[in-house]
Amino acid sequence: MQPQKNNFKIVSNKNTRIILPNIFTLIGVCIGLSSIKFAFDGRFEISVIAIIVAGVIDGLDGRIARLIKGTSKVGKELDSLTDVISFGVAPAFIMYFWKLNELGRIGWLICLIYVVCVALRLARFNVNSGGESSWKDNFFEGMPSPAGGVIVLMPLVFSFSELQFVTINYNLVVPALFIIISFLLISKIPTYSLKRIAVPRSMTIFLLFTIVLYFGLLLIYSFNTILISGILYFLLIPISSIHYYKLKGQFKTQLDDTEDHEDIL
Repeated sequence: MQPQKNNFKIVSNKNTRIILPNIFTLIGVCIGLSSIKFAFDGRFEISVIAIIVAGVIDGLDGRIARLIKGTSKVGKELDSLTDVISFGVAPAFIMYFWKLNELGRIGWLICLIYVVCVALRLARFNVNSGGESSWKDNFFEGMPSPAGGVIVLMPLVFSFSELQFVTINYNLVVPALFIIISFLLISKIPTYSLKRIAVPRSMTIFLLFTIVLYFGLLLIYSFNTILISGILYFLLIPISSIHYYKLKGQFKTQLDDTEDHEDIL
């Protein structure tokens, strides 16, 4: 009888599935923190690209965790802490080093308000998430922090783009945009979550082509593509709100009809 061989493993297969998404999350926070260093050195173009990369990683880590069944409570909390740094603290510092420092104490106060609103938005998200699945999962309550972190950088992106069709007073636009985004973060305005998009099998190839085309434009015309994407996202906010309340009315009507039938029976 041969002795059994003990296979040495650093971690179990189950723990490996949990660790992999968390590694992506930690890479994202390192990139987010590095964007502050780039901004401090005056390399604002690279700092913007770093935030975009952090946003892409933020969108992938959760999907990877669900795909390989590696979700965990630690990963959920780590993701929220990462979002505060990458899309709260980092964009605030970038814009402070670029323009808000010219406003003195008011500029720093605006940064503080924005970061606090990002933290409050994520705290509310953690409390409200984890319930039963429903049609509401297709919407966020308020603007998500990654979108907010990118949108507040739009004046800086505009200054680097080739689409400067208007003259902007950055000393007015930047603080005003910070205040608007801070309000949208903690508001209850529904926005698309884009988490549960059902794509027909016949449309998969067109979706892949669109994704490749978008990232190709992002590589070639980086700041122009980021700027147009930010404007389109802003335009989607009222559309998502209308769609949300339309669906809410439909489901409420169905529920009322069901209750009426139950009463009759």
